[in-house]
Amino acid sequence: MGGLNVDDVKISLQRFGWPDYVVFVMMLISCAMIGIYFGFVKKNPKKCKEAEADYLVGGRKMKVFPVAMSLIASFISGITLLGTPTEIYLYGTQYMFIVFGVIMMGVIMMYVYLPVFHDLKLTSTYQYLETRFDKRMRLFGSILFTLGTLVWLPIVIYVPALAFNQVTGVNVHLITPIVCLVCIFYTCVGGLKAVVWTDVVQTLIMFGAMILIIVKGTLDVGGIGNVWSRAWDSGRIEAPDLAFDLKSRHTVWSVTLGASAQWLKSNAVSQNMIQRYLSLPTIRSARRALWFFIVGVLLMVATCSYCGLLIYATYFDCDPLVTKLASAKDQLLPLLVTQSLGDYPGLPGLFVAGVFSAALSSLSTGLNSMSAVVLEDFFKSFCKHPLSQRQTAFIMRAVVVVFGAICVCLVFVVEKLGTVLQLSISLSAVSNGPLLGIFTMGVMVPWVEGKGAMIGGATGLAIAAWICAKAQAAIAIGELAFQPKPISTTGCSYTFMPTNPMSMLAINVTEPPILEPEFDSSEFKFYHISYLWYTLFGCLITIAVSLIASYFIGPNKPSEMNQDLFAPFVRSIIRRTNDHVSNEGHFKPIEREKDMFSNTIGLKVLNDRIECEA
Repeated sequence: MGGLNVDDVKISLQRFGWPDYVVFVMMLISCAMIGIYFGFVKKNPKKCKEAEADYLVGGRKMKVFPVAMSLIASFISGITLLGTPTEIYLYGTQYMFIVFGVIMMGVIMMYVYLPVFHDLKLTSTYQYLETRFDKRMRLFGSILFTLGTLVWLPIVIYVPALAFNQVTGVNVHLITPIVCLVCIFYTCVGGLKAVVWTDVVQTLIMFGAMILIIVKGTLDVGGIGNVWSRAWDSGRIEAPDLAFDLKSRHTVWSVTLGASAQWLKSNAVSQNMIQRYLSLPTIRSARRALWFFIVGVLLMVATCSYCGLLIYATYFDCDPLVTKLASAKDQLLPLLVTQSLGDYPGLPGLFVAGVFSAALSSLSTGLNSMSAVVLEDFFKSFCKHPLSQRQTAFIMRAVVVVFGAICVCLVFVVEKLGTVLQLSISLSAVSNGPLLGIFTMGVMVPWVEGKGAMIGGATGLAIAAWICAKAQAAIAIGELAFQPKPISTTGCSYTFMPTNPMSMLAINVTEPPILEPEFDSSEFKFYHISYLWYTLFGCLITIAVSLIASYFIGPNKPSEMNQDLFAPFVRSIIRRTNDHVSNEGHFKPIEREKDMFSNTIGLKVLNDRIECEA
């Protein structure tokens, strides 16, 4: 490529031919056909209640394998596929220790949250908030979920459009509406079953695409040994950072404790994921799906992290961000694909199909969950009369269409905001922290009552929003800056005009990495904390304020509450306490038969509320 400039190189790498378009279009067609099958061929039940349950939770008769694959596909969006390699390329392997946070999340979810939601057989997780607290809390939680989803989904859509732009040159705002229309179609007509089975196809494509680029890219750089040695020489291979520094972007503490809170909210109490666990018939099958999900996520995180090291091994002496060969940070992996697989017709198309598969699965999950929440928590909660079958079907599908269109429009905003991995976690943490705090209080802290929870949730939301807004503003003006690992442009075989500020950091990779403070100012400010702490701090603030407020308002008496609303170990504590107090003669405990009777009545009222006319 000698004598060429960077624009010539860009054009030469955009080798997305007709076989690639065929592969990409076939992926979209297969998704649409699955939607048609479950929407028209295998029709929903005729009874309204059964039709609604079939559309939203698959009739609660789904199998473990497809649900587990769907969980993986829904959680591993294009943000993970493109954002994680970028993170490793720029900042090193410290982020990989997040795997311990994932495992911690799985253990906590299995024994604390999942038994409660599965035993109650809910459709919307926010129904739980009304049963545990009051109707205001249900509405508050539903609004937070809706806003959080509207912030997250445009990022999910934007990421694969970046990949498509890198390999084809097609504008991101041309491809996003086309792909989203397909997703909206199969989600709208097929319901949860269509979403789950398209997720199975998309998961297989996603893993296949990543394995292809790993194998071919590793061979191109001379083997795993070269990948390791180049990453090691640049300081990208890192030992666990045990320093408890809240300002440090990634430490073992932030990627385990902080990230586990983030993952708990996203997997343990979010409608997006819980709706799939509730589609399984038993708690045992739900737990099996949970551990399949964890194993799949760990494999994907490891795969994406290795891709980050592979990108560096490929461009260790000619950084594509400085030269502008990649227009955005999250186009690094697509750039590697075009260079490694561009000579093999169809393979770049398979990669782009894999990235879009991850995005489509997350988008369809979000839209299907929004359909459940809007129907159950907004329409049915405020309708004085039961909805007819026609009205229910119209609402569920109209929500998918309307919110899908809104998300496509919001892509214009997202492309101005920066690196997708940190951005998505930071913005979602605004609602995630308070929501996790509210649900955690619900299943673990019986003394907190409705008004106290509302005060705590509002306080946590306000503080989380302030932290996130201040942090994003500080990043925009350069007050909050992070030191990337060393890069170099000494081996470039083409000419370029370095306009990227990172070019000032370009050094020879044989030199030791420059160790500078991560922040321009040594003064500690609360919004300088790592973005991985946002959700945990929002959760803790919500719980602390709620406990204080409930103390002054008047806390609940655990002995008088429905024990099915709490985690199993909390139920045991309450029972032992009741037995001890009873033996001391202070009060007569609620009789077990009466307790079971009241629980049955409570569940019957809840089920009656979500009935619709036959």
